[in-house]
Amino acid sequence: MTTGTKYLVETVNLTKKYGDLTAVDNLNLEVEKGTIFGLLGPNGAGKTTTILMILGLTEPTSGKALVADHDATRNPLVVKSMVGYLPDNVGFYQELTGRENLYYTAALNGLDKDEAEKRITEALERVNLLEAADRRVGEYSRGMRQRLGIADVLLKDPQLIILDEPTLGIDPEGVRELLDLIKSLARDDNKTVLISSHLLHQVQDICDKVGIFVDGKLIASGTIDELAEQIFKGQPLRLEIKADPDEEALIELCKGINTVQDVKRQGDLLVLSCERDIRQELVKCLAEKGYNLLHLHLKGFTLDDIYRRYFQKE
Repeated sequence: MTTGTKYLVETVNLTKKYGDLTAVDNLNLEVEKGTIFGLLGPNGAGKTTTILMILGLTEPTSGKALVADHDATRNPLVVKSMVGYLPDNVGFYQELTGRENLYYTAALNGLDKDEAEKRITEALERVNLLEAADRRVGEYSRGMRQRLGIADVLLKDPQLIILDEPTLGIDPEGVRELLDLIKSLARDDNKTVLISSHLLHQVQDICDKVGIFVDGKLIASGTIDELAEQIFKGQPLRLEIKADPDEEALIELCKGINTVQDVKRQGDLLVLSCERDIRQELVKCLAEKGYNLLHLHLKGFTLDDIYRRYFQKE
């Protein structure tokens, strides 16, 4: 087990059983300080159960969950004081304003009036809700309620922020605002963020590392590049290009580049199968020959591709 400074969250052989059902199976997870870590998997994969054990809200059958070296089962109050949690369906008093809801949370956390007012104003400003702070929460969109939920979490100035499916049911603009906010919490505030989701393209946009869950097991963990290297190792890369003029000479030029195995036409694109990433070399070669490069994309490295391949493999 790693000790001390690098990891804020660690789980050691963490297991949770409900009768014959194993919801989380021998989980060993490490989340570095100041990073955004994504727990990925379908509903029922064990993500929420893992979160509840990290929070000290559910006792593991065996193993342990540590937050800043504190055992969540043995020291749940200490862990809760360091962690802010936003569940998938955050609840507020609908008849109260956003600001009034935050005052209620501040009182529960024992903040005096002056400190509460200071933190509430800072939190509302942080999530861009100052103008809506004195409207009733019942008038808020789901995206606004989620941002208010993050403001609520920020009142206790947590080291770790846990978000469970934070973008469900939010319109595209609201999703963009929320994802930008989550990224800034890690980048600007040095918060560690653990996010549970099955929306892969959103997680790819914001997460430093991801863990893929299937049937209670963590089957892969790392950066997207690391996971891609593991799963696609030894297989040819697929490179999409489009260039002007689109002519037979272009195909022959591509075939002549070292390690290109095959070139096929797919609609108005050329798809190159190659042993290595030749993008830099290809751009230089096309420019030298007078071609105007219109499209260049290395396929097979999206989180969706990686997740699907790991899921099928498992």
